[in-house]
Amino acid sequence: MKKLIVSSAAVLGLGLFGLILSATVPATIQPIEPIMLQPETSQKQASRQAVRYITGYNYQRTKLDEDMSSRVFDQYLRALDPNRLYFTASDVEDMERYRDYMSEALQQADLDPAYDMFNLLARRISERKQYALGLLEEGFEFEADERYQPDRSEEPWAADSDELDEIWRKRVKADWLRLRLAEQDDEAVAETLTRRYENRHRRIQEFNSDDVFQLYMNAFARSVEPHTAYMSPRQSENFEINMRLSLEGIGALLERETEYTTILRVVPGGPADQDGRLQAGDRVLAVGQEDDDELTDVVGWRLDDVVDLIRGPKETTVTLEVLPAETGMEGPTKLIDIERNEVALEEQAASKDIIEVPGEEGTRKIGIIRVPVFYVDFAGRSSNKPNYRSSTRDVRNLINELEREGVDGIVVDLRNNGGGALSEATSMTGLFIDQGPVVQVRDRGGRINVEADREPGMAWDGPLAVVVNRSSASASEIFAAAIQDYGRGVVLGEPTYGKGTVQNLIDLDDLSTSDDRRLGQVRLTMAQFYRISGGSTQSKGVIPDITLPTAGDPEEYGESALDFALPWREIDPLEYDQLADLSGLLEQVRPLHSERLEEDEELKNLLEDLREWERLSDRDSVSLVESVRREEMEQREARLAGRDDNGDSDDDVSEPDSAEEGHAMRPPDSTPEDQDDEPDVLLRESARILADLIGFDKETHLLAQRSTD
Repeated sequence: MKKLIVSSAAVLGLGLFGLILSATVPATIQPIEPIMLQPETSQKQASRQAVRYITGYNYQRTKLDEDMSSRVFDQYLRALDPNRLYFTASDVEDMERYRDYMSEALQQADLDPAYDMFNLLARRISERKQYALGLLEEGFEFEADERYQPDRSEEPWAADSDELDEIWRKRVKADWLRLRLAEQDDEAVAETLTRRYENRHRRIQEFNSDDVFQLYMNAFARSVEPHTAYMSPRQSENFEINMRLSLEGIGALLERETEYTTILRVVPGGPADQDGRLQAGDRVLAVGQEDDDELTDVVGWRLDDVVDLIRGPKETTVTLEVLPAETGMEGPTKLIDIERNEVALEEQAASKDIIEVPGEEGTRKIGIIRVPVFYVDFAGRSSNKPNYRSSTRDVRNLINELEREGVDGIVVDLRNNGGGALSEATSMTGLFIDQGPVVQVRDRGGRINVEADREPGMAWDGPLAVVVNRSSASASEIFAAAIQDYGRGVVLGEPTYGKGTVQNLIDLDDLSTSDDRRLGQVRLTMAQFYRISGGSTQSKGVIPDITLPTAGDPEEYGESALDFALPWREIDPLEYDQLADLSGLLEQVRPLHSERLEEDEELKNLLEDLREWERLSDRDSVSLVESVRREEMEQREARLAGRDDNGDSDDDVSEPDSAEEGHAMRPPDSTPEDQDDEPDVLLRESARILADLIGFDKETHLLAQRSTD
């Protein structure tokens, strides 16, 4: 089965390893022998099939030569130890024997090099854990003039274990100081960090052979092109769930808090919520199925294994033995049996809001439609299920609701929307135009297919704006580019990610001769898409008509910053009827936006936060002197307190050393995370800009497009 998707790298990337190393699981200090994993026979079969498709059918033509071998080695080494905290230079020198062999190994389905390198990492993580725990027993003084560098991703490998010891001494000291500045006493700090370091070790111990195989195959896939990927059977299932926004289960979000799996949240409207007995904080001790007399003890299990037991077909019953949140660790426990059913994952569904913008001519109501992802229930659509879920269907309903509420304009918020189904980007564009081409898709043979809206009429023909940011990618860029090219609305925000490629999902199980073991899927880059005006969004992204405040250099984030990304290209434009030329209106409203940047307190505070964030981000190290750090905190708190005195926002700015092992900080107001009724600063400004445009458009009506014209 093949499904056409256009998702950003963030959807599938290397998140598995990073997530497993960053959770927190308290545990007693017990040395654990490093795991020694080996490849399985089914993985050799999956490797052969994946390599055949990636080298033979990918849009980016690939040869398994010496250059590719070196690429794969470097990508896998980076995946294993991205911040260079575990391997030494001598370790890397020893592994160099595989550099020129990786291509041959892929051709022969020889997975031993990947497992050898991973098993060495497991041993090194075990050693680092023991060293870190020893430092916690000694404690620290914070008067010596020392600095710690959180991001070591571009630094040389530590020459030997002594140099790595010194790096870790400062790392543990920085962790201790950060908690101390959060007013934890030394005993609490030691306990917290013990749990953290034990957890990282325990997480690597829970890696299985499938995890290593997926990590290695993705290192190969990304050596070809950033969005080519391998998905294990488990990840393939999760991807399907995310795309259709529903699963069959009980409707509970789980987390691994200690050795217990804990209920993080009960999904509103799901079976567990309707049952009413399962509560956030309850710890799951065992899971039973309706056909089994005995429960399966799951204490200490991997989170995804527990999830697999709890999920199941609708109208079947699962029994949970739980330790209620309100009881102590000694019990008593209780048994809860819940009938599974379909659970809607509403967090990723489109939603609406209204922002009222006061003005000289009265208050204008601006509707907001947030689209976190372009989703569709592939199976429901292919089987002609009448009520299958899709983002276009949901957005159409939201438009109807907003029209009934009398909005003057609509803002489509695509910030942090990493993509999804190409068909949804096309059909959603069709809600705002009256038939016409949406995007050109060019395959590796040079053939061009045009995806078009062929449904007459518009769901919304009034004033329109689209808000994007640097995390808006792929399908989001198709939609924003089409709206911009048609002159149908204005694009606001910052340059988008720049992912202009299209992927197919190839199910390797369809090629398997065995029914015993699933092989997973390959996400294959098959084509590149182009705007109807001829240019690609690849690498460059969509440039907004009006840029909103942003932090950092766009060149340092997005497609152009990825290894082996395809270059920007251009093809012939299509013939299409541009609905309006909005350049004149934009020139009229830009001065009003600039004026608010200088006078509006919220925007001024945001700009100040962005400048402070950039200043802190530019620091490559942090002080380990407590008095210096406390002075920095006091200065920042004084600045924020000054805002409180004026009744303004008290949004904080994270310090660089709060980032996890070299991961980038998130700029202030870069994501619409605030789920309260009060919309965020940039969304309010977007609504103001659209209201300004409506005010200037009273005579020309360029913003309103009548489907009957």
